[in-house]
Amino acid sequence: MGSVKTVVLILFFFLMSTAFASAQSTKEIDRIKTDIIEVMTRQTDAWNRGDLEGFMIGYLRSDELIFVSGDTVTRGWQAALERYKKSYPSKEQMGMLSFADLEITVVSKNAAYVLGSWSLKREKDMPKGKFTIIFRKFKEGWLVVYDHSS
Repeated sequence: MGSVKTVVLILFFFLMSTAFASAQSTKEIDRIKTDIIEVMTRQTDAWNRGDLEGFMIGYLRSDELIFVSGDTVTRGWQAALERYKKSYPSKEQMGMLSFADLEITVVSKNAAYVLGSWSLKREKDMPKGKFTIIFRKFKEGWLVVYDHSS
């Protein structure tokens, strides 16, 4: 009879520790998603102020950054910034950016990707499209390392 109680107690503690570990994982995933949304919110705020350099703070400042749009692949933070400056030479051209339909998938404690929609509200038009961005966690925080926008 004592061995049955021991097995039940061991099973109980095992199940409780598994539930606790699962809850920790869920908390960690939620925290990562919140951190990524905060980066994207800061980027949106900077864009809507007409601050491309501020927008680019959310990207890895490295030649490893990859930005894909249309049939063009741009490599490197500085090259991506220059492409944005050429495509959006004024605050009016930049318009008001918003993101929607965000699906954040956490791959690991240091990597996640986001699928979503973007739109610009401008005086004469409202361009929109889809994007997939890959975030990695660095000592500076979560940063975009790959951006494919259409």
